[in-house]
Amino acid sequence: MSEAAKGEARGVARGWWLVALLCTTQVLGMLHNATFPALIPVFQPLWGLSGTEAGWISGIYYAGYAAAVPLLVTITDRTDARAIYLACCLLGGLAALAFAFLADGFWSAMIFRVLGGISLAGTYMVGLKLLTDRLDERRRARAVAIYTAFFGIGASLSVFVAGEVETRAGWSAAFVAASLGSFLAFVLVAFFVRPLERKTQAPGDTHVFDFRPVLRNGPAMAYTLGYAAHIWELFGFRAWLVAFLVFVFAQQPLLQDGTWTPTQVATVILLLGMPASILGNEIATLFGRRRSVALFMIASGAISLTLGFLAAAPLWLLGTLLVVFGCVVMMDSGALTAGTVIAATPDRRGATMALHSLMGFGTGFIAPLAFGAVLDLGGGSGSSLAWGLAFGLLGLGVLTGPLVLALMGRRRAS
Repeated sequence: MSEAAKGEARGVARGWWLVALLCTTQVLGMLHNATFPALIPVFQPLWGLSGTEAGWISGIYYAGYAAAVPLLVTITDRTDARAIYLACCLLGGLAALAFAFLADGFWSAMIFRVLGGISLAGTYMVGLKLLTDRLDERRRARAVAIYTAFFGIGASLSVFVAGEVETRAGWSAAFVAASLGSFLAFVLVAFFVRPLERKTQAPGDTHVFDFRPVLRNGPAMAYTLGYAAHIWELFGFRAWLVAFLVFVFAQQPLLQDGTWTPTQVATVILLLGMPASILGNEIATLFGRRRSVALFMIASGAISLTLGFLAAAPLWLLGTLLVVFGCVVMMDSGALTAGTVIAATPDRRGATMALHSLMGFGTGFIAPLAFGAVLDLGGGSGSSLAWGLAFGLLGLGVLTGPLVLALMGRRRAS
């Protein structure tokens, strides 16, 4: 093998090693992500929370994310993302610790969840920018799909750890355990990811936070708007999945023997999203990104419109729908984000990813709140009608995605 070929092989190995490392730190840093949503059935009676209030605490996490991501990700076009990533790992760990020892009701929980959301803004999408800045163009799309798929692993593990630790040691211990993941992520990145040389500003480009060029990028905006519709359904589902499963367990005698807990079932369902997201991106690459994404959205939206009404349905039917939904709800995730990254101009990739996250996670803030409000209006978490209407709201939201992709596709064709 020639020296050039050996160098290329070493570069490939280093690239995929970095992907593996950042996927690992992403999962560790997300241990606080779903701790509160997984424990809604604990906090509602403990703090006397309504469905709307529980939705606020779940959703405000993503409001913190949406508020911080335009700044944190956009400045990575001018500076190395590593420093931001490390600072936000520390913030996430401290926010989870503060929740464990200081949260005692609605308002204090809101504050600490906002801080947790800000930390996610500086690790998830900033981590993706840290990764893509260090990879060549040939491996970028696949690496993006793998990295974004690990968001589902992080959310799944967060649910699992919260449920298992709370059962054994209480909810405060669950948040302490979550904080340790962020601190470990900090150590791994600090020791194993080298800083990049300082980035230089493009000649004549002084407006770092000018999003007008991004808004004029039609292909990138199509995927960004589609991502917002996708996140509406996904984050509403994730925020209320454990609470829905508590309701399902009450309707299904076969699930009441103690073999499984709602958080364990939720973990399995959410874990299905990781391979599904990678597979979805591969399908989109082979058969057309916009067409494939639209089909995935139509499938998941159709299930959302019916799922909430089927808590008392035959267990085989309900189980099949939950498994299929756990897959299709994630099949468009990596494909949408990879589409945005590919369509972004190189000097505006950070700003494009910032807007992508802002719009996506902005709907991620509203969806859990809207879901909880519909639950309250429909009769509460003990009502099949309320769950059906709330899930139907998620389905209607995601079905706007194929419309946006089709309309923007026609405009580009014109």
